[in-house]
Amino acid sequence: MLFTLMGFVLGGIMFGRILPEKLAHKDVCALSPDHNPGAANVFSNCGWKLGLLCLLLDMGKGFLPVFTACRLSGGDLTNPMIAPLMLAPVLGHALAPFSRKKGGKAIACSFGVLLGLLPGSAAVFVLAFLYILFSTLVKIKSHRRRSIVTFALFGLIALTGSFFKARFPVGLGCVLLSAVVVIKHLPRFDQAPVEEQEKLNSAL
Repeated sequence: MLFTLMGFVLGGIMFGRILPEKLAHKDVCALSPDHNPGAANVFSNCGWKLGLLCLLLDMGKGFLPVFTACRLSGGDLTNPMIAPLMLAPVLGHALAPFSRKKGGKAIACSFGVLLGLLPGSAAVFVLAFLYILFSTLVKIKSHRRRSIVTFALFGLIALTGSFFKARFPVGLGCVLLSAVVVIKHLPRFDQAPVEEQEKLNSAL
């Protein structure tokens, strides 16, 4: 429970908004078509150095609580608390309780959570493979649609695989974090106005 709470608190720290304001004196949300405080927009508006820093921190806030809890529990991925532990950083990032509730889309944070499960679970490689697949061989041009398809399929694959490996909490955790990312990418929940979102999608 302690690491779950820690994950939610860490997830709620919006490095993609705070660091550009403090270090580059830029409001990334105001400068970006989708108004998202994510690392991709930091790369676009503040350069690769600050973008890389925000990316690593967004991944780190998902990685740290999951990795620490798993190591302290001896790598037991059958513990029912694994699912809420995986969800907490992603939900914190999406809701941003300390940042006017204008959270991000939680992709980098989700990758961090899955990296924290290594070496017990290879789920992070499945998610990476799906992103590469839908970015190259079976290309989905719109980043929003690509992310929705990727995470929806990832959640289904992870849940199915968890039954074969008797790690249902991991599968459930993957489904929960995937649901958050999918919801954050739906037009209804996207922070960009419809006109701006359509322009963004057509440009990607």
